[in-house]
Amino acid sequence: MAISEHISFPLPGSGRAVVAVAAPGPGPQQWAGAPSAALDVDGSVVLAYRMRAEQDFNVIARSADGERFTTVGILTTDRLGAAMVERPALAPTGSGIWRLYVSCATPGTKHWWIGVAEARDPEGLAEAEIRPVFEGDKDTAVKDPVIRYDGRRWHAWICCHPLDEPGEEDRMTTAYAISDDGLRWQWQGTVLTGRPREWDARGARLTSILADGRASYDGRASGRENWFERTGLAAVTGTAGGRRITPLENSPVVDVRYLDVLTLPGGGYRIYYEARLPDESHELRTELIPPIGAG
Repeated sequence: MAISEHISFPLPGSGRAVVAVAAPGPGPQQWAGAPSAALDVDGSVVLAYRMRAEQDFNVIARSADGERFTTVGILTTDRLGAAMVERPALAPTGSGIWRLYVSCATPGTKHWWIGVAEARDPEGLAEAEIRPVFEGDKDTAVKDPVIRYDGRRWHAWICCHPLDEPGEEDRMTTAYAISDDGLRWQWQGTVLTGRPREWDARGARLTSILADGRASYDGRASGRENWFERTGLAAVTGTAGGRRITPLENSPVVDVRYLDVLTLPGGGYRIYYEARLPDESHELRTELIPPIGAG
């Protein structure tokens, strides 16, 4: 994994990698990954992620050390009324309520929509009612949300797939939305796209954004690279909240997908990401990274 040393971002390879969730089996489409992590008030790490094997499902798990997890909830495709699921997003509200935003594929179509569950604790999310919050439309599939609450306003970065050309639905951009309550959203437009003739020409999907505007995203050059995305770095430019997110590199910085960065209260980071193995199965890894520049 080649890391751009001149860019300060908590990247895979900066710490000791630990397998948090093993691949469910050998070979293609045997995946553990698409993680979203959050801290509970007791200091434990709550992790939501996608498993893909014979069937898809989302898992909610808890860990005292951020590495060894105990499953506390499972959301199956049957439970969600979905053909497939992808990356979920955990979002504690700061008022004692937890939310889980789920990515659901509409059966028999290429369409995706995003719903939300609410509960008093992560353990209750798997049984909570799911209500749609981003429904997409006949021309757009929406999935893989990154959700942040800054204490005043909710922010969402949503991966959008155009459905206007059959067989070309893997194309992707990232759109931005804001909300006062995290339930009713106002779209603010597209903020991140792939660049023609670059490594991310086929599309760009935001995966993590830090409070200071540093960000990571998944990109791919062609339809053949679907499921073989790599991670690039970007930064918020323009007005507050990310009306535009600008790629910073002319090449990917690390060969992983769905990088999620959890900022730790004492400084430093814990990162989670989906790593591809030689047989094309995927495992979910984590690393503990000290503050940038420490040591």
